[in-house]
Amino acid sequence: MNPESNSAEASASLSAIGLIVIATVIFAAFDASAKYVAVAGVAPLFMAWVRYAVHVVAVVLFFRAWSNPAVFKPKSLFMQLVRAFCLFGATVFTFFAVRTLQLAEMISIFFAAPVFITALAGPLLGEWAGWRRWLAVAVGFAGVVIVVRPSVDSVSVGHLYALACTFSYSFYAILTRRLSASESPQSMIFFSGLAPVVLLLPIVPYHAALPEDPIVTTVLLMLGIFGALGHLLLILANRRAQATVLAPFSYLQMVWAIIVGWLVFAELPDRWVVIGAAVIVASGIYIAQRERKLHLNAQTVPNAEDGQLAKKL
Repeated sequence: MNPESNSAEASASLSAIGLIVIATVIFAAFDASAKYVAVAGVAPLFMAWVRYAVHVVAVVLFFRAWSNPAVFKPKSLFMQLVRAFCLFGATVFTFFAVRTLQLAEMISIFFAAPVFITALAGPLLGEWAGWRRWLAVAVGFAGVVIVVRPSVDSVSVGHLYALACTFSYSFYAILTRRLSASESPQSMIFFSGLAPVVLLLPIVPYHAALPEDPIVTTVLLMLGIFGALGHLLLILANRRAQATVLAPFSYLQMVWAIIVGWLVFAELPDRWVVIGAAVIVASGIYIAQRERKLHLNAQTVPNAEDGQLAKKL
């Protein structure tokens, strides 16, 4: 590879990292806004509907959907809807979880998603992990146990919602990986918002109630902007660099969550949440780096049999 291409690749990676860092700030703002609105008493299902309704409007305006509607046409409508339902589930479970959990606690459990994705990728995608990644999965799960500290007295319904959110998002990520080869980014980000809006229409009238406080209403509307912009930045970043390069920087969201939780809600995580979060982050970073190494090895191994052997190690 010549110096010019090396320089271009490095520049693209740096810009992608910058986009990921900005996205982590936006997602932390999203989580804080969700907690602020949920604590104010707004129904989580109505919050979800508003979030995705604003998301759809933002996507249509940003991509100027009227100028090239063909890019929004799905090749597999059913799988797009299943993927959207998984993201919708993750969102609703988040809104329920943040009513009782600290932001740092919620984010710590959520960042166990790479652990679950690694476990699910085998049966769902045929991407079976080797013993090193399974060991990392076990370590990551141990981190979740440290954060939750399961016992009759310590496990709350908020923890269960956070775990449900993590599982829903893991299936969403698996389906995103599966569909990204055939579906356009525009169709994926559009249908991930449109499907929940249509799905919730029959029940929205029973939960719809705009807050009396204009500040709460403004924050509620910002959920859609934060969600759409954050996912758009993720798409742009992943176009410029491999996910394994970007993965370690996504954990900055946990840092922002601790800072925002302290500044806005006067929340500070206890030592067990911090220890568990560190274990989960270490596990996730190892899994990402292992995936990167396997990707590089796959480009150099002489045949498919050797490539399959490398993955088992």
